[in-house]
Amino acid sequence: MTICRNVTPWASAALVLTALLTTGCAGEKRDAAHPDARGPSATPHGYVEGARETAEQQSRLLLNDPGSGNTRVLDLVTGKVHRTAAVKDAVRLTTDGRFGYLHTPGGTHVLDSGAWMVDHGDHVHYYSAATRDVGELPAGSRAQIRSDAAVTAATDENGRTVLHDRAKLEKGQVVTSLALRGTYAGAVVPYEEHLLAFANRGGTTELVVLDRKGEHVASPDVACDAPLGDAVTRRGVILGCADGALLVRKRGGAFTAEKIPYGQHVPERERATAFRQRPGSDTLTAPAGDDAVWVLDVTGREWKRVDTGPVVAANTAGEGSPLLVLETDGSLHGYDIETGKRTARTEPLLTAPGQDQPDGSAPVIEVDRSRAYVNDPEGRKVFEIDYNDGLRIARSFDLDVEPVLMAETGR
Repeated sequence: MTICRNVTPWASAALVLTALLTTGCAGEKRDAAHPDARGPSATPHGYVEGARETAEQQSRLLLNDPGSGNTRVLDLVTGKVHRTAAVKDAVRLTTDGRFGYLHTPGGTHVLDSGAWMVDHGDHVHYYSAATRDVGELPAGSRAQIRSDAAVTAATDENGRTVLHDRAKLEKGQVVTSLALRGTYAGAVVPYEEHLLAFANRGGTTELVVLDRKGEHVASPDVACDAPLGDAVTRRGVILGCADGALLVRKRGGAFTAEKIPYGQHVPERERATAFRQRPGSDTLTAPAGDDAVWVLDVTGREWKRVDTGPVVAANTAGEGSPLLVLETDGSLHGYDIETGKRTARTEPLLTAPGQDQPDGSAPVIEVDRSRAYVNDPEGRKVFEIDYNDGLRIARSFDLDVEPVLMAETGR
């Protein structure tokens, strides 16, 4: 049985799903390598061994309390909470959409959330499987981990990068496939079957493109001082620079890099160095100092600075949705990105707002196509927000742990 979903509005979902279950993915090319195109007895298109394919997104929240080490996975479809191995002293929790990476001083614990998606452009496959602990990557608390469908790249604080076999991770094994020669500034980002990196060359940083064997294949001719921050969008990869950002794309078999400047002088402490987005979205957010947020419209190649109150976290779904800002008053605020005006505000969500938090452990805003999630560590809660309905609190989840660290998977 084939389950595919076109990326279209939800209208007539039942009729669309019925049609898709009958006919498969409309317009999809039949390929001799996919016998499902020839008969019902062959392997179905999109089949993944050990996983269940679903018609809708299977979002899950990964939650961790660094003090106790308690780690949980909250299934947002069923509302059930699953226990996983304890991981103490984590300082950050990152994700690549399926795996959670709990960064500790002694290494990085890999947690398979059991929820993920595969985007084919005209349609999306959603999968769910059992949650499981995979093991440890030999990369400490400051490691930067980036993935695509084939490799997971872990870059340590000294710029050394190790590639891990993604297919092995999916089978519950940590397997090193290659250690790159040399050192790199910032994260090494897998993209279009290559690797994007900033190499240190004679005291300057140079954007380089490597193949999957670590060999240098291209150097787009563009400057990027003090590179920091990255995000993958449908338009390409965004890399943060001192004077704005680079948009790196593969076009006609060649890699190009286009500058998106701020268009004004921006002090160092107000630069965008850590991007947040709805996964795949072309609208990015980043703090602009303490009391403002940068919004980068990748499609329009435009930066906007939105003045807010003191910022704890920010994010947006893009595509006409509000800018969401969690402020030190404990409330979630909504801003119109075009005008910069505040359009909505919740009652305080945080039990202890305004407290200083170490890097990586402040509350966050996770965003998907219809909801946003805010963690309240002191109150042991997670709030689900309908950001298209005046920031209405749709659900709240009471937990048996303090969700200091949170990340969403399955998107």
